[in-house]
Amino acid sequence: MTRVLLALRSALFYLGYVSATVILSGLFILVFPLISHRNSHRIAALWSRTILGWLRVCCGVSYEIIGLENIKPSPAVYLSNHQSNWETLLFYRLIYPLSPILKKELLNIPFWGWALRLTKPIAIDRSKPREAGRSLLTQGVQRLGEGQSVIVFPEGTRSPPGYIKRFTRSGATLAAAASVPIVPIAHNAGYVWPPRSFIKYPGKVTVQIGQPIDVDDHSVKIISGQVEAWVRNHMVVRN
Repeated sequence: MTRVLLALRSALFYLGYVSATVILSGLFILVFPLISHRNSHRIAALWSRTILGWLRVCCGVSYEIIGLENIKPSPAVYLSNHQSNWETLLFYRLIYPLSPILKKELLNIPFWGWALRLTKPIAIDRSKPREAGRSLLTQGVQRLGEGQSVIVFPEGTRSPPGYIKRFTRSGATLAAAASVPIVPIAHNAGYVWPPRSFIKYPGKVTVQIGQPIDVDDHSVKIISGQVEAWVRNHMVVRN
């Protein structure tokens, strides 16, 4: 498939992506005062399914999930490798109620950021690493105590396809502080949605979800290392 055709398909995807986001974000803002916080996440899940379905139609991107039974209704810290925006879309469909961790400036994006602000996200200032770490821990423990799960990308930034950076201990520290389990997730979305790339490539994303890991009887260093090793061993690498 030529790059011109790939670019045209990707442009069509983004046209639908932006349109659906504006419409559903506006709907979310309008109905939010009338519904419970837990039910509000169903609209986020609808947005996720809509965008992923449109991505499949326009760009030929499908996915399979292995270990879906490991996602529980009780709060947990989900640790995943980070390669693109694709996995953030998926997680809104898989996990709720959910408090996402994001850069605070994203909350100022019209419609999407305004709607996101209502979901009680954990907004951090990445220009101040120490303050961001404290904010993640404080807000994360509070959100988990309220019954919401938290997703952490312990690499810190997106990695190229097939590559995983060293994990920080922030996610394991949060799970230990809140006394909740860690659920590891590995995926290879970077092959179809490369980081900082406009073009989306056809293919199948494989997502593997591991069994919950109890943090009570182990040190944060050991648990973080175990999760990183699991993700490295279960990420499907294309030849």
